This record gives sequence, structure tokens and C-alpha cells, in this order.
Amino acid sequence: MLARALVMAAILGGPATAQDLVEVAPGVMLNIVEAGEETAEPTLVLVPGWSMASGVWRTQIDHFSRSRRVIAIDPRSQGESTKTGYGNTPATRARDLRAVLEARGVRRPVLVGWSQGVQDLAAYVTLYGTDDLAGLVLVDSAIAGGARSMTPENAEANTVTFVRMAIYQQYQAEYVQGFLEAIITQPQPPERLERLAADAMKTPPAIGVAIMIADLFGDDHSAAADLIRRPTLIVASDSSPELARQRALAERIPGARFEIVEDAGHALFVDQPERFNALLAEFLAALPDEPEG
Repeated sequence: MLARALVMAAILGGPATAQDLVEVAPGVMLNIVEAGEETAEPTLVLVPGWSMASGVWRTQIDHFSRSRRVIAIDPRSQGESTKTGYGNTPATRARDLRAVLEARGVRRPVLVGWSQGVQDLAAYVTLYGTDDLAGLVLVDSAIAGGARSMTPENAEANTVTFVRMAIYQQYQAEYVQGFLEAIITQPQPPERLERLAADAMKTPPAIGVAIMIADLFGDDHSAAADLIRRPTLIVASDSSPELARQRALAERIPGARFEIVEDAGHALFVDQPERFNALLAEFLAALPDEPEG
């Protein structure tokens, strides 16, 4: 059904785009958006951040599907995917990602993770390594340290997180509006912001809190940096509070490229899509035809 939709879209003109549901666990379906040529490799797989859906990558889907296959996902409990009280952790989302790749027959993809998506990619590397990947792109987030980050030195920042989650659980709509204003700093069409807010509202607040806590204070996947054996691009906003940690992460990964995007908030690929797309295109163009062993 998906392949037929892709063909019809190509005939009608414009990027060939279709949506589909993939079962990743009993009773858990992930919504995916697939665009471009199914045979164009490497496939670009886009993983969004906390409470976001595949639509946040709309500009990247439109741009890169002209020359390659692109898959963007709604992680479990986000967007149009199944809402579940189970498995809202980086490790389970990594297994979900693996299931999507296998179901769609994706070979040596480039995985792109933003924010929470960076935690998912770190968990993926921890579980599966990088032998089956063409490359990794980590967008504006360091790898969380898990429970060991609960130290006196981090007490103030951690307290802010818990306070914010309490507000979010009680006033979801207001929190989502403020959240979007904080992570997107450049003017956007009102309808786009409305769509992003509507997508974020689809995650039940109790689940959203659980996701955030599991991402920041659950398992420590920071050792994944030492397991990466594929080309890696790290892209950070110039306003990121984790800028130094992202730079240190790039220095830890052999051969990793580190780039800063100016005049951008946390959702830097929304604020500065041309700059981000150019960096990603350069990275893709430099990838070897086949990864070395």
C-alpha cells in the first residue's frame, strides 16, 4: 500500500510522500512518513524530540526526498503512534527504530536524531553497534548521563526540570505553547506552529512526564560515544546550554564533525533550515559508498 502511494505521488509531481503504520511490538504501531525513491541510498531516517512528531522535519523531508529515500517517525506515544504506558524509554524506542528499519527493508541508513532523538540513537548504538549504519547525525543534544547526573552540582538544573514537568502535567496547552516559543526563535507561519502544537498535545501529559524523566535520569548511554565507528556529524545551536558538552562529545568520537548554527534555537533545523540542510547535504555527499568494516 505504501509503495503504491509513493508511485502515485511521483506521477502527480513533487516529492513522493506517504504515511504508514508499522507494528513494532504487540499492540504498538508507529506512524511513519516515507518519501523519495525507495532504492535511493543511504536512506535518511529522522527521529524527532520530546513530544514532537515527524512533521517537525517537514522542510528536510521535502528537500532531501528529491534525491534519496527519507523516513521520519513518530516515536511511540507521540504524534499518530500508539499511546502506551509501557516502554517510553530510549532503549525501547531504539528497539522500535530497529523494527521500523527491518520492516521497511532499510539498509545502512543515516540516522538523524534531535534532542530526545539523540538519546534514542545513543541507545541504538549501545544495543546494536554501528556496523549496519552509514552514518549518524546528532542534533543539539549531548548524551544524557542518566541517574548519575543527579548530583549536588546539577541540583538546580534538575529541580528546574521537575518544576517544569509539574507545570506541563497540569497546564499542557500553555506549556506546549511556551515550549515551542522557546525552541523556535525565528518567525514561522502560524499554521506551522499550530500544527506542531497540535502534534505535541497528542502525547498524554502523564506519559510526557515519564518520557522526560526516563530520557534524563534513566539508563546512562554515554558510553555509546566510544562504540561509534561510522561517520558522525554533530550540529549544535549557538544558544545551546549544552554547547560545551556537545563539543566534547564530538572530540570523543573519532573523526566526528562538529558544526554550530547561529541565530537558532533548539529546533535549529526549523529556525535555519537552509544552513542545516546544507550541512547535512555536505555530510551525506562525503560518505563512502560502502562503510568500511
